[in-house]
Amino acid sequence: MFSRAVRPTVSLVRGLATSSQNNAKVAVLGASGGIGQPLSLLLKNSPLVSHLSLYDIAHTPGVAADLSHIETRAKVTGHIGPDQLGAALQGCDVVVIPAGVPRKPGMTRDDLFNTNASIVATLTDACARTCPEALICIISNPVNSTIPITSEIMKKHGVYNPNKVFGVTTLDIVRANTFVAELKGLDPARVNVPVIGGHAGKTIIPLISQCTPKVEFPADQLSALTERIQEAGTEVVKAKAGAGSATLSMAYAGARFTFSVLDAMNGKEGVVECSFVRSEETECKYFSTPILLGKNGIEKNLGLYQEGRGFCRQPEVNS
Repeated sequence: MFSRAVRPTVSLVRGLATSSQNNAKVAVLGASGGIGQPLSLLLKNSPLVSHLSLYDIAHTPGVAADLSHIETRAKVTGHIGPDQLGAALQGCDVVVIPAGVPRKPGMTRDDLFNTNASIVATLTDACARTCPEALICIISNPVNSTIPITSEIMKKHGVYNPNKVFGVTTLDIVRANTFVAELKGLDPARVNVPVIGGHAGKTIIPLISQCTPKVEFPADQLSALTERIQEAGTEVVKAKAGAGSATLSMAYAGARFTFSVLDAMNGKEGVVECSFVRSEETECKYFSTPILLGKNGIEKNLGLYQEGRGFCRQPEVNS
């Protein structure tokens, strides 16, 4: 048995656990699902979280009890059903929403719209009523649609702040980094590929030319790489053969984004992540570009790349 002096600590690349302290209450709505459980585990491991509030329509007390036995500082509470949603959200600083049904073989993200749109609308309505100042991070697909829905719900309640509503597209960046690193024999933790646009198929635009470190590919390999990044979700759906979609990698990506938000809220400077947000950068009302995060959400939209800006370099992160 390890003593406290020698027991290894869990640390994840790109700052999924940092040495900073904070007293943030984070809610996970959909905490019992395929994404929600591993996401909650990663959040429980972070010293940035003082209270982890878990909500779902079933099984949440068990998930909360299980996580509460882990020897990290975050208090864990479990809330189940609509009657307990308000309590789950009370006093939250950040709300992460992975709730919804997963894709199955043959389904597109658009096929999820009818079900997941109503789920996200219900949950964000509760956020608007209970924790209107919280930063809201939407994972539920189709993100291209659930972010506008979230925005309209917040507007309806008169509490909309476009700097506090995020579509989590981080998985596209994580995949791009991994695939480029595999092809070039690089450490994926040191690769950063900005991915702009949206979070579905052809709207996913990996900017390979702006990768750090700089990489080059022949035209045919670049085309195949871009297509793989765009269709990586389908790759997982097919591999799971009806058993679900990307859950573990999405949990990792969701945790990475959440910790970036918490780091920035905690005063860390230079925290940049791509996110699907309300935007004036293109003709599209919502668009993913690199975002400089601050204490109150979006500090600055870094926009489309311009030579010399250098925004696409991921800041150094403590591990």
